[in-house]
Amino acid sequence: MSTVDAAPKPPLFRAAVRHPAVVPVGAVLVAVLIGAVIMVASGIDPVRAYTGVVEGALATDNLDYTLSVFGLILGMAIVFAIPLRMGEYNLGGNGQLVLGGITAAAVGLYAPLPCALLVVAAVLAGAVAAGLFAAISAPLSERLGIPVIISTLLLSPIAVAFGSYLVRFRMTDTGSGVSQTPRLPDAAHLGTLGDLRYANVGLVLVLLVLVVFWLVDSRTAVGFELRTLGANRRFGAYGGVHIGRLNLGAMAAAGAVAGVVGAVMVLSPPYRFIDGALTAPGYTFAGVAAALLAGGRPLLLPLTVAVFTILQVGGAGMERDADVPRQLSEVLQAVVIIVLALRTVVEARRARTGRATT
Repeated sequence: MSTVDAAPKPPLFRAAVRHPAVVPVGAVLVAVLIGAVIMVASGIDPVRAYTGVVEGALATDNLDYTLSVFGLILGMAIVFAIPLRMGEYNLGGNGQLVLGGITAAAVGLYAPLPCALLVVAAVLAGAVAAGLFAAISAPLSERLGIPVIISTLLLSPIAVAFGSYLVRFRMTDTGSGVSQTPRLPDAAHLGTLGDLRYANVGLVLVLLVLVVFWLVDSRTAVGFELRTLGANRRFGAYGGVHIGRLNLGAMAAAGAVAGVVGAVMVLSPPYRFIDGALTAPGYTFAGVAAALLAGGRPLLLPLTVAVFTILQVGGAGMERDADVPRQLSEVLQAVVIIVLALRTVVEARRARTGRATT
């Protein structure tokens, strides 16, 4: 081995390589390159297509809508990121989202509260309902040994079906041919942000949730315990961390955030709960992908969420300007997930190899 090969890497280089942002940036670049190869093979100009994506999402006329979608995806990314910090996977975001939305709609329609309290009560009720529902997965994991990833995945369709039942048979707008609730009263509408039409106070609320998540994650003992369990669960348990209690709190908090997002969607235009409207846009999947890309780190979430927001909103611009099906944006999101999965497999094999040689 030559002297150059054997020389240790500079500390600055090692720090740069190990920076948390390296993996997200690398995964996005790989996805963009693979997408470009696909487009070139199909006879499409990738530069024109990607320009259409960016312009479609960030054009002045669309920026209002893009900000709204950014807030909703960011909220669902937090839903997945909170349990992810302790190594758990919450795949029940859709059910928690729907349960929070239908609860907020019920409060907004039927609660005899003064105008000043109706919006607050609706958002809190959605958070409590979804938080309690998500917390069910914790005792199922601790007492019955059912992994959180399984229980949340199986419980989610139950909540979605329950919301569908309510809006079809108990809370339906009888004068409409669509399965939806009556329009919420004006007192149950979230406040607007200046002249913006889509983005409203809900965006500010989600950003405040992100700040709280960052503070808890980086400045409290609970956040340290969550990160310890995420890094090494056996070590955390040996050190006296109460896994069951943290699991319960993390799942309840994640569900509460999903409930808040569901409430924000219902208390925003068109100010009603519409069957399937909360899950159809795919905000939950985009949030999961963004949270995985960020490794659950609160400070990286806005950056990764911005990437998936641009892909999701800009897909229409790509289809219009470059004649590229908007489904390509979903392919790019899937490629990012595959790259992250391959990285996890490689790291697991390296860890096993290291243990075998020691």
